[in-house]
Order: sequence, then structure tokens, then C-alpha cells
Amino acid sequence: MKKNNSIILKSSTMKINKILFALFLTTAIISCGSTEGKKTEVKEVVAKSSELAQQKADINITESSIHWLAKKVTGQHEGNINLVSGSLMMNDGILTGGSFVVDMTSLNTTDLQGNSKQKLEGHLKSNDFFGVATYPQAKLVFTSVESKGSGLYTVTGDFTIKGKTNPATFDLQMSGGSATAKVVIDRSKYDIRYGSKSFFDDLGDKVIYDNFDLDVTLKL
Repeated sequence: MKKNNSIILKSSTMKINKILFALFLTTAIISCGSTEGKKTEVKEVVAKSSELAQQKADINITESSIHWLAKKVTGQHEGNINLVSGSLMMNDGILTGGSFVVDMTSLNTTDLQGNSKQKLEGHLKSNDFFGVATYPQAKLVFTSVESKGSGLYTVTGDFTIKGKTNPATFDLQMSGGSATAKVVIDRSKYDIRYGSKSFFDDLGDKVIYDNFDLDVTLKL
């Protein structure tokens, strides 16, 4: 009889141990799940907080302007070009990113009139230069922004012109509701060859310099 009682006792003890182990395992799983859930919730809160801090400021394209200046051995030409769209990204009043799209079909000259003006604009829009029938838009996307204090930033961005993308670095000044920048573009990097010493020899005084300047004013 004692032997049977011993067997029964051992059996009961094993069952209790199994139950306790199951309870421990279940508690551990629930605890882990709860911890992972809390981690996920924290990540979501941080992400939402970051999104709220990061604000998009649309560029007022009608009040913004881009003035271009191109030089050659015998003189220079200048004009304007319009924006299609654009925005700057701000975080607690600090510039963190941005982009804008330019309407290449709007390219015009301001230093000529009449037939001379029409002829130059037509040439600039042709395949000799910007090929606007095929590439009606150009764009800039900021890839890095470094604050230098007092609203001044060093910006590096990818310019896409005539289907080719290359980086350029320039200074941008933020003041009130506007941003201004002077940008130098090397047209030879975008396969714009006409009158360029980078592609042709013996051009003499017909050389058009590779670099052209953009004076950009963005209104927010």
C-alpha cells in the first residue's frame, strides 16, 4: 500500500511540476510579447514625433525667380527661367532638405530684343544646348545640408539637366520667408557641347564658357 501511495505521490509531483513549468513558460512568452510591444510602441511614437518636427514648406513659384548668366569670349547673355514646383524641409526652424523642378521651356533672355532675342532663345532650347522638346524639365534634389549659423547653409544637391544627374555644392541663405543662393553649373557635365573647349578645339573667339551662373531666390 505504501508503495502505491509513493507511486501516486511521485505522479502527482510530476504533474504539478509540468503545470508549473507550463505556467512559467506562458508568463515568459507574455512578458516578452509585452516588451516587444512596448518597444514597437516607443518606435512608433519616436517616428511620429520626428514626422511632426519635420515640416514641409512649399515654394511660392509665382514669387520665386531664377536668373541665369552665361559668358563667352566676346560677351555674355542673361535671362530668367521659371519654377514648376518645389519645397524646403524644416526641422524646428532648421533647413534639413529640399527640392525644386524647373520649367526649361520658359527659358528666356533679357538682354536682347526682337529677332536676336527669338533666335538666341530658340538656339538655347534646341539640341545644341538644353533640348527642351525632349527634356522639358530640370530638377535639383538636396542630398546634404550643413548649417553654418545665422541662417547660412552649405547645400549639396543632385542636379538633373538634359537627362543627366551630377552633384553641385553651393551656399544658401535663409532669411525670413525666403532663401537665396548663387549656383555655378558646369554644362559640359550634362553633355551640352556647343561652343565648348571641353569638346572642340580651334574655336577661337567663338568659345562659350562651360560654367553658367544661377541666381536663385525662393519665396515660401
